Amino acid sequence: MTDGIRYPVVELRQYTLHTGARDALVDLFDREFVEPQEAAGMAVVGQFLDIDDPERFVWLRGFPDMPRRAEALHRFYGGPVWRRHRDQANATMVDSDDVLLLRPTGARDGFPAATAVRPPVGTARRPASSVVLVTLCHRSTPVDDALTGYLDREVRPALAESGAAPLARFETEYADNTFPALPVRTGEHVLVWFSRFACLDHLHDHQRRLARSRHWQATVLPGLTGLGVTELRQVRLAPTARSALR
Repeated sequence: MTDGIRYPVVELRQYTLHTGARDALVDLFDREFVEPQEAAGMAVVGQFLDIDDPERFVWLRGFPDMPRRAEALHRFYGGPVWRRHRDQANATMVDSDDVLLLRPTGARDGFPAATAVRPPVGTARRPASSVVLVTLCHRSTPVDDALTGYLDREVRPALAESGAAPLARFETEYADNTFPALPVRTGEHVLVWFSRFACLDHLHDHQRRLARSRHWQATVLPGLTGLGVTELRQVRLAPTARSALR
């Protein structure tokens, strides 16, 4: 992938792990799975610990399009690295099928190609501060211009005023799964946005300000409900030691 590409196809992968197994999976993933996946033609956008659930590992994987997604996944999962380590990886997992296939809501809404150098293999110290917040809006119908326009007019300014630094925004990708060996969630309509905070204290301050904001509580949230949002869920993420997104 060349610099500046905003991965048109993104997987948001949320794994439930056996109790106490997360550190083993993170160590294996950061050591063995990052560079081989990227050599196969995909981008490991970021990998994270769920701050609120010690048995959850979350990561993001990007592709240039659906046909090349299939090619890249075939190369990696049919290759020697996965064959060598798959049993060890799978032994940590209770469920790896919680996967949303996403596309940016607009030309400027995806993740840019990483500009910082990823920490080298063997890096063990996680970033001490940065936090990524994922907000998932579930809707009864597909995302449309009315919803994205409302986000631009009302939601984004309110988030910025309360200290959220926007990263990217996505909606469900409805294309057929081009690699059915790895299931994805279907039959859902989801809008997802990502925000970054310098530290957990800054995130807490952001959430307190929104909780106290009359405009957010009395206008913005009811407006989302009126536009068909049936559930608003957030996941707080801490980057692993080698996550490019941090």
